[in-house]
Amino acid sequence: MGDKKNLLLLFDHPTEPVFMDKGGDGTMFNVPDHYLTDQYTKICKKTQYRIGGSKARMIDLKEISIPDLSFPMSLGRTEQFSLMLKSHRQMAGHLIEVFTKLLSVEDLLSVAAFARDRVNAVMFHYALSVALLHRPDTQGLDLPSFAQSFPDRFIDSQVLRSVREQSFVVEESESRVPIVVPVNYTASDLDHEHRLWYFREDLGINLHHWHWHLIYPIEISDGADRRIVDKDRRGELFYYMHQQVMARYNAERLSNHMARVQPLNDLDEPIAEGYFPKMDSTVASRAYPPRFDNTQLSDVDRPANQIKVGLNDMKRWIDRIYQAIHQGYVLDTNNERIQLDEVKGIDYLGNIIEASVLSPNTALYGDVHNMGHVLISYSHDPTNKHLENQGVMGDSTTAMRDPVFYKWHAFIDNIFQEHKGRLPAYTEEDLSYPGITVQNINVISQDRINRITTFWQESDVDMSRGVDFLPRGSVVARFTHLQHNPFTYSINMVNSTGATKFGYVRIFMAPKLDDRNAPMFMADQRRMMIELDKFGISIPPGQHRFVRSSTESSVTIPFKRTFRNLDNNRGAANSPEELENFFCGCGWPNHMLVPKGRVEGMSFELFVMISNYDNERVDQTLVGSCSDAASYCGVRDRLYPDRRSMGFPFDRVPRMSAVLLKDFLTPNMSTVEVNITHEDRTVKLPQLANLS
Repeated sequence: MGDKKNLLLLFDHPTEPVFMDKGGDGTMFNVPDHYLTDQYTKICKKTQYRIGGSKARMIDLKEISIPDLSFPMSLGRTEQFSLMLKSHRQMAGHLIEVFTKLLSVEDLLSVAAFARDRVNAVMFHYALSVALLHRPDTQGLDLPSFAQSFPDRFIDSQVLRSVREQSFVVEESESRVPIVVPVNYTASDLDHEHRLWYFREDLGINLHHWHWHLIYPIEISDGADRRIVDKDRRGELFYYMHQQVMARYNAERLSNHMARVQPLNDLDEPIAEGYFPKMDSTVASRAYPPRFDNTQLSDVDRPANQIKVGLNDMKRWIDRIYQAIHQGYVLDTNNERIQLDEVKGIDYLGNIIEASVLSPNTALYGDVHNMGHVLISYSHDPTNKHLENQGVMGDSTTAMRDPVFYKWHAFIDNIFQEHKGRLPAYTEEDLSYPGITVQNINVISQDRINRITTFWQESDVDMSRGVDFLPRGSVVARFTHLQHNPFTYSINMVNSTGATKFGYVRIFMAPKLDDRNAPMFMADQRRMMIELDKFGISIPPGQHRFVRSSTESSVTIPFKRTFRNLDNNRGAANSPEELENFFCGCGWPNHMLVPKGRVEGMSFELFVMISNYDNERVDQTLVGSCSDAASYCGVRDRLYPDRRSMGFPFDRVPRMSAVLLKDFLTPNMSTVEVNITHEDRTVKLPQLANLS
């Protein structure tokens, strides 16, 4: 692992030259002269000696023939990089191919060090991360949190200025105090949407979105290994991950006495909600531009960004996708029909809407999802008249901060639901598990039954890896986020078959009442169902009680893993646990597992189902500790661990007789009303060790 770990140093201080101190301990790369950029060839050695002296630990770089990097280098070092732009994805795909095809880790370190000071810093971080995740000889590496390398994507620019000031003035890191990230820096209470700041601007949520796209890149170059993109059920997972985000977001809206989000159905209508991010891009050396209230979308034509897309293009693509859904098939490039059936239809549709390289016909169905982001992100300057960069909607690390992200994805989800609505409803026979009865379920938290409490928590994150050209040492930002008291599920069940059975326990939660404070109809509530957990159990004959902790969720990852530290929490060298580590960063943050609820309490319906695991299991070996967020992220190099459609049993319109959730139940299901109460208090946890 020693040589491989040197690759991680390339993520440190992303805009500083590669020969500078990396890791904060005097470690430096011994860079061949012709690897250096022209401005540093004469001062490299002198600078290294000034910084590290004779005690510096030098890492020798192997001199090899450098592959052609002219294509990725065509994006300027200080320009914005966006996965939403096809030209940028192609550049990154070329770089990924270069990195993944190198024969050894030693060669990779050498080429990556050469590329680091020549290609766009964010593109470099993305391409190297994807390569490390997918090369068989680097999968044991624990990638740094993106927030540590590029804190400008996550916190207020004023906070970054304070961080730089303290780093310069207070040289001893032990004497530095945490810089507090304010909770009301993007808007005031006059902005209705600002009630949801804690969700949209949560570091863990935005890191999840970024890491998901690392594991599931959209595009690779023609010569790269197709398996980097072509993962099991990736199109369906694109649909389901975002559908769950929408369910979660709408639960937060109801928690704050707000109506469910309205989809962006009409591209000709102005976007009512503005957003002022108050963030600067370190790489681009510019502020993220705002979007004003009632901004009108228009055609984007920016030759400098190699992007030209019109509203009419979008409308044609959308019409063709809806036509395909209603016909029940899509056409590939050979004009052959691909059926949108019950099993693979949603996967094909996901690949088409996301417009990954797996799309069967990009020319016909276009690039709906990404170009929607592009139209919105350039709405303030669609023709580059003012030479403005894209807004936050153009970057997967910042897009979820913007209220319009959820309006756009509500529209995208409606397309998927159009397909789901044409599938036959599950029958009682489809849903039942003969001989297995769930008698009841309860939730226990702090010795209280069916009551969960949420509150605010302050936590610290070390941002020092991303603060360039300043003295080394910890630089801590303290941010406020939602938190809840842990809880356990207690499930009472009966197996009357006389033999041991295997069950798949599926736990969901949805608000009980709708926007009008009326009982929610099943047809609406199914789309509000938040998956909380899914796991297999053995059920011996007779009556049993099964207990499961909320911290074991198949959806979330622990707080310490969301903001993981490179130097801690690693498995033993070359162990299965270590080889899983690269997947560890993908998962919904556990501190956001349940909605905020209300001060006066808010009623949710908790649903549990035990289905037949023998019919749904996927026979494969799961090793390590990072397959526990499989519901949103899948499992490394393996099949999705559930044969059922993602979101089962709520992925389809319910049968006609199921008007309310209680009408939907079969004996192997049960529900209970859970009250979530929010306490408007803040728990202070200043110790950085809590994140490591």
